This record gives sequence, C-alpha cells and structure tokens, in this order.
Amino acid sequence: MTVISPRLGSSTSWTDARLLYALEEVVEKELNRHLKVAKDWMPHEYVPWSDARNFPGLFEDGEAWEKEQSKVTEVGRTALIVNLLTEDNLPSYHHEIATLFGREGAWGTWVHRWTAEEGRHGIVMRDYLLASRAVDPDKLEAFRMSHMSEGYESDNNHSMLHSIAYVAFQELATRISHRNTGHQSGDPVCDRMLARIATDENLHMVFYRNLLKAAFELTPDLTMRAVRDVVVNFRMPGHGIPGFERAAAQMAIGEVYNMRIHHDDVLQPVLRFLKVLEIDGLGPEGLKAQEELGLFMNGLDEEASKFDAKLAARKARMAARAAS
Repeated sequence: MTVISPRLGSSTSWTDARLLYALEEVVEKELNRHLKVAKDWMPHEYVPWSDARNFPGLFEDGEAWEKEQSKVTEVGRTALIVNLLTEDNLPSYHHEIATLFGREGAWGTWVHRWTAEEGRHGIVMRDYLLASRAVDPDKLEAFRMSHMSEGYESDNNHSMLHSIAYVAFQELATRISHRNTGHQSGDPVCDRMLARIATDENLHMVFYRNLLKAAFELTPDLTMRAVRDVVVNFRMPGHGIPGFERAAAQMAIGEVYNMRIHHDDVLQPVLRFLKVLEIDGLGPEGLKAQEELGLFMNGLDEEASKFDAKLAARKARMAARAAS
C-alpha cells in the first residue's frame, strides 16, 4: 500500500487559491524540467509543400478538392479533422487555464508556454491537410467556424483539482489519438508529423501528472474525489465538434480511439503511475471515491471486452467477404 497523509490541514480547509500557492514550487520545478527536455521544432518542416496547388477562388488555375487527390485513409481523414478542430479551440482553452491558474509567476509562464506549443500543433496540422489535399477545405472551414463559435466550457470546473486531474488524462488521450491517427493515416508524412505532435503532448501529460501526484501528497481525499469524478465522467474537449459522435464511432472502429484504448492506454497508465487504487490512510470520502473508482474501472474493462469481441467479429466478416 502507498500511504499518504494530508500535510497542511484538513481537506475542508483547502481552497483553490491556497492550492495554487502550495503547488507553485512544484509548478516551477516541472516547468524547468519541461523547458530542459522539450525541443523546439519548425511546423513548416513537416509539411509536403511540393504537393500543394491552388484551390478555386482568386486563382484561375484553382483545382477543386476531390477525395482521390489524397493518400490519407478514410478513418485517417476523419480523425485528422477531429484532432485539428479540437486544437482550433485553443483561445478558449487558454482562457480557461489562464483564468484558473493565473498569468503570474511559474503558473503564468507555464500557461503561456503550453499555449504556444499547442498553437504549433494546429498550424502544422492545417498546413499539412491543405497542402496534401487530405480534406475538403470548404467543409473544414465551415466546421471550424461552427465549433469555435460555440466556445468551450470545461466539464471539470468544479475545482482546480478537477482541472488538473482532467488534463493529466486528457493530454495522454490526445497523444494516443494523434499517434494512432498517424499509424492509421496511410501516409508516412502524416505519421511523422503526428509523432512529433504526440511527443509534445506526452510532455504536457507528464507535467500535469506530476502536479497531480503533488496534489495527492497535499490533500489526498480531495484529490481522490477529483480523480474519481474526472475518470467517471471523462469526455474529450472536442465533443462539441459538429458530427462528433459519428466521427468518434468511426475512430473507434478504426482503432484510433475506443474504449479499450481509453482503458488500457490512457486511464490505467496514469492511475498505475500514481498508485491511486493503492493509496491507504484516506478519510471516509476519499475511501468511498477510491472504491467507486475501482468499480468503475472494472466495469469499463468489461465494456471494453465486449467492444473488442464486436470489433473482432466485424473484422472476421470483412475478411470473409474479401476472400469470397
């Protein structure tokens, strides 16, 4: 068992402002670590500019988009659109975390650095999609306007701990989604680009995961409850994208992101690293949250197994049709 005890007062005495102050030293340490290991890279170096040509509009030689012009698979195209539109809402994300964490000190430095790195992801993805003609540019812009016009409000604004817990899992989920999209895209150029983005997302996950670990050491009961709430109610930030449910279903079948991946590659690694289900010495509320979290993970594993069986059966039917 991992034994953790509150060090600075009872769970009821913790406010967001007090937690911000208590975690400032950890943020500075993690920021310095991040800046030391993160590598700057140039978005334009990952884009196949020689494949680009004019679209209809101001140019007489503009060529209308057609699906056959791209090397990208259907599931790759769907995932790329979802991933890019998610990145596009960066102004709303910045507003959320800047309001929560502030713009001063180590917290503020991290907020701005994170925003700058995430902005680079949107730049390179859009440039790739347009240069390689992987998507219909008119529909992509219409989706962007619709999605950004809705704005973004986090599901996890109950407390600062909820927000930290959410991004610890969400950054890893984003990394996995990008990486699997690259694998399923059918284009080595796309795969290399998304691998570069995934590396950044992993570093972001490590930052928030280590911050969550420090929060467990300060106030384990409150942190356990926040983790329980986030895991049980988890949704990706792009859930408001037009047609998201249909796209999510295609991505699940295409093995970009589904329940099995969510359980095995996102939730379990973070929970296991933090030894969340092994923590001892919790109060009644923390213990209840821990038990509920364990039950949820067991149930999710069972649901993922059912999905696995359905996916395997679907693949078998497709293979049989192809062989006949």
